[in-house]
Amino acid sequence: MADRLAAQTVERQQLQQIIAGLTEGVILIDPDQTIAWANRAALVMHGAREVSDLGRDVDEYRRRYQLRYRNHHAVDEGAYPADRVVAGEMFTDVVVEVARAGAAEPEWVHRVRSLVLTDGEGQPDCLVLIVTDATDEMQAIERFERAFNANPAPALICRISDLRFIRVNQGFLDMTGYAREAVIGRSVYDLDVMAGADKREVGKARLAAWETVPQMEASLPLPGGETKLVIAAGQPIEMGDERCMLFTFADLEPRRKAETALRNSEEKFAKTFRLAPVPMKISTLDGFRILDVNEAFLKETGWSIEEVVGRSTAEIELWDTAATRRRQERELVETGGFRGYEAKLKKKDGTTADCLVSAETVRIGGEVCVLDVFQDITVRKTSELELVKAIEEALADTSWLSRSVMEKLANMRSPQPEGQGRSSLVDLTAKERQVLGLVSQGLDDTEIAEKLFLSRNTVRNHVQRIYAKIGVHRRSEAIVWARERGIVGAEAERRGPARKR
Repeated sequence: MADRLAAQTVERQQLQQIIAGLTEGVILIDPDQTIAWANRAALVMHGAREVSDLGRDVDEYRRRYQLRYRNHHAVDEGAYPADRVVAGEMFTDVVVEVARAGAAEPEWVHRVRSLVLTDGEGQPDCLVLIVTDATDEMQAIERFERAFNANPAPALICRISDLRFIRVNQGFLDMTGYAREAVIGRSVYDLDVMAGADKREVGKARLAAWETVPQMEASLPLPGGETKLVIAAGQPIEMGDERCMLFTFADLEPRRKAETALRNSEEKFAKTFRLAPVPMKISTLDGFRILDVNEAFLKETGWSIEEVVGRSTAEIELWDTAATRRRQERELVETGGFRGYEAKLKKKDGTTADCLVSAETVRIGGEVCVLDVFQDITVRKTSELELVKAIEEALADTSWLSRSVMEKLANMRSPQPEGQGRSSLVDLTAKERQVLGLVSQGLDDTEIAEKLFLSRNTVRNHVQRIYAKIGVHRRSEAIVWARERGIVGAEAERRGPARKR
């Protein structure tokens, strides 16, 4: 008996010598629950200097150290790793947080497994706890989980071993409307994050091989049976010893709604464009190449759609002179549009028609284009000319009728709605006609003041009086009014009142 005890003592000493230098902590416990020995690593992991600091036995160890699980639940008496190994239980990878008695927060995180050494007769001779310091690892995991949960970008983590989701962040829950418990534990194919993707088979293969899943558009299923358009991608990661896949998502639903709204808007625009009773055309701003024309344009000009689409207005000679075309193109480039520009539209047969042209730059399909609208005023122009000719003939030999009366009669050739455009040129003073002429050239108040050697306030007062006399409220309306009446510069007042064109 004495020989056997001596042999066991020698064997234990040899065992202690072997494990003393290990980086893993090793605690030896006798079957009677006495803590027999611990290596240096185990002592450091408990903030102890001597084996006695751990306690004489398992009961005293329990009083000196408080253990809790990672979910913050305390480890009950009888469930400590030391209790379990004394009971003969074999276990692996029990993770506990360890704090000295009275401490508010844990100081270490231990990963513990057990080992039972038996004697020659198969009876327990020595109980072993093997402890690994997992503090840094768990802190890193905590930092990752805090960042993962706080990240507004929707994300899921799938475990590769069983292809089930083990983490979901708030961004994903907010985007989809799922509850957390409805996601955790589900299979990656039950909640198919790659549904409808054209690269789905590639994604499945990459997932199985624990390789990066490339970005792909997918239709993510939602709780109510609808789907959400997303971009999904997967990145291989490790959590502890587990291989996992981090799936991230970008919500494309706002883009899909915007595209749908844009498509509906373009469809409405196309219908309006086709059915408009006035001639219209769309061309590029760069090069003024015609993209489309409506039926009214074809009817007015005599061209067929095949003859105009793809060509520039210069190629089909749409205007009576190249100068007219260049003026319009220059104004479009410089200002982005114009209103009520009077020009002669040249038809396919060579005849021309008087028209008012309005143009505006618009964006269609991501390209800046020009929308032109034409109003045929040939009949109106003919009537105006006939009226003016009749008035001039009537006044030819009537010296007693003042020129101002003639101008008032001439001004009546184009009746306006009540309160609009009823002023005659003779209602304006010479200086006001001079200022209006410079306004029609596009000069601002400062530039007009410099040309006429007036103060800026004086020019502003003239402009306000002009607005009141001709019945307009904006500078653009005053320009149109002046141009229609031939007031195109400061020299107009020297020529006398201009006739309305």
